[in-house]
Amino acid sequence: MQRNAGRKRDRRKAAMYRRVRQSRPSVFAITIIVFLLMTVIAVDSRTLLEKKNALKEKEAELTVQLESEQSRTDELDEFEKYTKTKKYAEEMAKKKLGLVHENEIIFKTDDGK
Repeated sequence: MQRNAGRKRDRRKAAMYRRVRQSRPSVFAITIIVFLLMTVIAVDSRTLLEKKNALKEKEAELTVQLESEQSRTDELDEFEKYTKTKKYAEEMAKKKLGLVHENEIIFKTDDGK
């Protein structure tokens, strides 16, 4: 009986040793695959970070442009209100048409301005 138990134990050890030896190449292959995947992920994450930084810069530029356009819009709104006033109409009549009020004297300089 002890011989059978010893043989069984030896067989189990031999089978275990075979399993370990057979699994070594597969463990090595899995390790290589995991390493390659980690490398790909690291490269892609670096690329994504660069894209993110570029987008942040573009966003900052667009924000500045938007603010300038909003201030320009405000200026145009003010100019539109101003063009509807009587003062603007008088200025344009003087400037474009050369009209003047009654009893208004116009002085011209020698250079014609």
